[in-house]
Amino acid sequence: MDQTDAAAIAAWTYEPPYSFYDWTADADDLALLLDAETREGRFFSVDDENGDLVGFFEFRVEGPDVVVGLGLRPNLTGGGLGQRFVGAGLDFACERFAPAGCFRLSVATFNERAIRVYERCGFQPARTYDHATNGGVHRFMEMRRPV
Repeated sequence: MDQTDAAAIAAWTYEPPYSFYDWTADADDLALLLDAETREGRFFSVDDENGDLVGFFEFRVEGPDVVVGLGLRPNLTGGGLGQRFVGAGLDFACERFAPAGCFRLSVATFNERAIRVYERCGFQPARTYDHATNGGVHRFMEMRRPV
């Protein structure tokens, strides 16, 4: 991901309640996205066939697992693209990182729409936990899927 894409993604705004995922909602997350050194090899832009930015993935290798973060451009959410988008990202992660364990991701428990997409992609709930972010403590679910 280059700086232009990072800045564009940082400016995305989602409709409530998904505005929870706006990068400006958490200064630490925003700084991570905008720092070229921390992005290197970790954040990846996703373009459509016309070269337009449609989303991103973040991948962190932790032992045999790959921890996944992702986002779809706000005007593309809720339109049935999620399963294909997630699947393409996981395929890329398999090729790039060759994980031996599982894929893990975390999602706010209120985000039932995303949870359904992840379940259709083979993820299963592993645990729930409280996480301090966006100026408060929020409930999250970790989900896992074998590689």
